[in-house]
Amino acid sequence: MELYKLTASEIKELFLQDKLSAEEITKYFLNRIEKSDEKLKAFLKIFPEKALKSAKALDKKKKENQQLGKLAAIPVAIKDNMHIKDEITTCGSKFLTNYKAPFSATAVKLLEQEDAIFIGKTNLDEFAMGSSNEHSAFHPSHNPWDLACTPGGSSGGSASAVAARLTPIATGSDTGGSIRQPAAFCGIVGFKPTYGRISRYGLVAFGSSFDQIGPITASVKDAGLAMEVMGKHCPCDSTSLNFPQETYTENLPETLKGKKIGVPWHFLEQLSDGAKENFLASIETIKSLGAEIIDIDLDILKYSIAVYYILATAEASTNLARFDGIRYGVRSPDAQDLEELYDISRDQGFGEEVKKRILLGTFVLSAGYQEAFYKQAQKVRTLIIRAYESAFETCDAVCMPTAPTTTFKLNTIQDPVKMYLQDIFTISSNLAGLPSISIPSGFDSDNKPYGLQLIGPQMHDVFVIQYAHAFEMATKFNRIVPPQFDKEF
Repeated sequence: MELYKLTASEIKELFLQDKLSAEEITKYFLNRIEKSDEKLKAFLKIFPEKALKSAKALDKKKKENQQLGKLAAIPVAIKDNMHIKDEITTCGSKFLTNYKAPFSATAVKLLEQEDAIFIGKTNLDEFAMGSSNEHSAFHPSHNPWDLACTPGGSSGGSASAVAARLTPIATGSDTGGSIRQPAAFCGIVGFKPTYGRISRYGLVAFGSSFDQIGPITASVKDAGLAMEVMGKHCPCDSTSLNFPQETYTENLPETLKGKKIGVPWHFLEQLSDGAKENFLASIETIKSLGAEIIDIDLDILKYSIAVYYILATAEASTNLARFDGIRYGVRSPDAQDLEELYDISRDQGFGEEVKKRILLGTFVLSAGYQEAFYKQAQKVRTLIIRAYESAFETCDAVCMPTAPTTTFKLNTIQDPVKMYLQDIFTISSNLAGLPSISIPSGFDSDNKPYGLQLIGPQMHDVFVIQYAHAFEMATKFNRIVPPQFDKEF
C-alpha cells in the first residue's frame, strides 16, 4: 500500500477501520526516514524506540475500546525549538547541545494527548533565524524537489520531511514567514495562525511579539486537524487567546462564491515574470470558484522588512541574553574567569547569523538610537496593522504570493539583504498578528513549486482554512509528490 501518498486524515481512517495498526504505520514511516533522510537531512534526531512504544500502547488502547484521540496513529515531527520532555532541544545551535527539556511545550503536550506519535525532531536555522536552513549549526536540509536547493527556513527540516512524505504532519514556528516560505518552496501547506491562537509555552523564543507555532502538512484539511488539537488556551502563556476551541475540518467548502478577495496589485508590481504568471493563474482559479477580486492598497508593506528587522532583532537580543554558558548553554572550556566565561561561551556557542541579529537588536535598543529606530518602527507597525484593518473592511481575505521566487540553490545568496527580502510577502502577517496560509499553486519551468498565500483578519483562522481548501480542491497541486520520493522505499 502506498501509504506515503495518503493524508494524515486518510491514514487515521485506515487505523480506525482496522486496516493498519499504529505499529505498522509507525514502522512504515520510520523506514522511509531511514532510507531517505541521508539525502534530505530533514531530521536532527529520530525517535524509533519512543515512537514504536507509543504505537504499541495505542494499539492496546484501541483493542480495549478506549476513546482514541484526533491524531490517533499519525506520525508527527517536531521542530527542534519546541520542548519534548527529557529530549534535547538544540534550536539548531551548538550552544544547546547539552539542554535536556524538563517539560513539554503546550502544543507538544496537546498533540500527545490526542495520540499523535512523535517520530523525531527536525532541523532549523539556528534559533529560527534564517530563510534557507543554511544557518543550522549541524547541516543544511535539502529540498526534495531539487537536492541542491534550499527547503526554505527556518522550518526547513519540517517542510522537507513533509514534502518527501517522511511524516504526514510536522510542527513549525513562524516569526516572519518561517512556516509559509518553506511550505511554498517544498510544494506543501503551511499555516500560521492568529497570534496567540496556539500557546508559545515551551517554544524557545526568538521574537516574542511575532513568534507563532503552526502546522506544516500535505493538505489543508490536515492543517485544520492539527489546529483543532493545538489551538487551545494555555494559562502558562500570557499571550494565549482565551477563546473556545474551533472546528476546522467540518463543512469545508469547494467554492468561494460570494467572497471578496483583496489583491494589493500596486505592491506586487515588481514581481518577476515567472512568479507573476503563476500568481495571475491562481487569481483566475479563485475567480472561477466564484470569488470577486478587489484591488486594495497595502503599499505600506514595502516598509515591513525594515520594521521587522528592527523589532524582531530587538526582541531577539533580549530573549537570547539568557544563553550565557551559566544559566543555559555549553560553557567554554577556554574561559579563565567569569567575564571570559560569558564572552567566550557566547562567541563559540552562537553562529554568525545569530550574532549579527543580537548585535543589531542591541544597537537599536541602545540609549542613543532607541528613539530613532525602535520607537519609530513600532509606530510604522501600528500603521501596517491599520492598513490591514482598512483592507478587511472591503474584502474577506488578502491574496499574494508566499515568496518572490521558487527555491534557490544552497549557498548562492550571500547578500543578507537579498536573503531578508525572501520574506517580503510573509512578514506583514507577523507584524499584524494575522492568520495566513501558504498553499501550493503550481510549478516553474524547472519543476520547482510556487506557493500562494491567503491572509485573513485576526481570529478568522477557520475561514482562511476554508478558502485555502476550496483553492486546493480546484488545483490538487498538493497531491504531487517530488519525483525522487514518489516511490516505496
